[in-house]
Amino acid sequence: MVAKVVDLRSDTVTKPTDAMRAAMAGADVDDDVLGADPTAARFEAEMAAITGKEAALFVPSGTMANLVSVLAHCDVRGSEVILGDTSHIHVYENGGISTIGGVHPKTVPNNPDGTMDIDRIVAAIRNPAGALLYPTTRLICLENTHANCGGKCLSAEYTDKVGEIAKSHGLKLHIDGARIFNASVALGVPVDRLVKAADSVSVCLSKGLGAPVGSVIVGSKDFIDKAKILRKTLGGGMRQIGVLCAAAHVAVRDTVGKLADDHRKAKALAEGLKKIKQFKVDSASVETNMVFFDILDPRISPDRLCQVLEQRSVLAMPASSKSMRFVLHYQISDSDVKYALTCVEKAVEEVLKGSTKFEHLTNGTTKHSYGH
Repeated sequence: MVAKVVDLRSDTVTKPTDAMRAAMAGADVDDDVLGADPTAARFEAEMAAITGKEAALFVPSGTMANLVSVLAHCDVRGSEVILGDTSHIHVYENGGISTIGGVHPKTVPNNPDGTMDIDRIVAAIRNPAGALLYPTTRLICLENTHANCGGKCLSAEYTDKVGEIAKSHGLKLHIDGARIFNASVALGVPVDRLVKAADSVSVCLSKGLGAPVGSVIVGSKDFIDKAKILRKTLGGGMRQIGVLCAAAHVAVRDTVGKLADDHRKAKALAEGLKKIKQFKVDSASVETNMVFFDILDPRISPDRLCQVLEQRSVLAMPASSKSMRFVLHYQISDSDVKYALTCVEKAVEEVLKGSTKFEHLTNGTTKHSYGH
């Protein structure tokens, strides 16, 4: 019998449910590049309706969803996009908007709550009179929830303000809504209201929702027509994608109602971690399914802690050289949370014990037993 693994690395690690597999096996499919896959068409229409937009497009990944969206809005090389300095688009997407699209990023500091100060956004917009010297601002990007800020939610009111700024300056607004359903559930606000001010939104299906593959882009019909061409250019045009859209439909249908429980379990995990004196955890700041915590003891490196946890069948990821993150999803139970907390406590003890032994063997010449 295979031992149970408590996988807290990300909400992208979920396995397809039996219902998803059955839907995939029975999906009515055709060639989507030719616009003929009926399951894909139905799912795209469903996502457009949920988000309050005219049309939607299925793409293989969230990175492609954001890249296609930025390129569709910034269709002139030398365009500039304003985005947060810790945003997923800027940090984790291989610089694709620049290397592939010739789009220049103008970063604005993200606040701890995931927002960017309104006045700083306005200040970042280029004066058209300087077009001879500067890039031309064409787009603003927000992220909701904001992953690097701990899964924080952006309110509809804040997004509306940014949308007003964009509109008044002739710019477009894109929302990286990889976990927009988490934000909707946490805030108690429908998805379509959260993204009302946006010209485009990317929605990841394989994060909190638990589908095996894919994201969707939503926006106006004209925008999606441009996006469809860019998807093909980037190699994202796939044939019988109904097998994937069928699973995604089940994910939206079955998993949204479980997100509040993910958030509850994340809060419980944070409260438990808070009791470990070597950690600093702001449990009050946990809004959705992500828990970030700082390691205060210099003898404990995130890498080493992850190694020891893995030996106990708990998987996690470092967030930095001095911090870690755990991400909850619907395939993590309450008992899994309790088990993970027990393993973390024991892992801390083991790492500290190993550090003491190593320092003794080296006569105290090495302060840290394990390098990061």
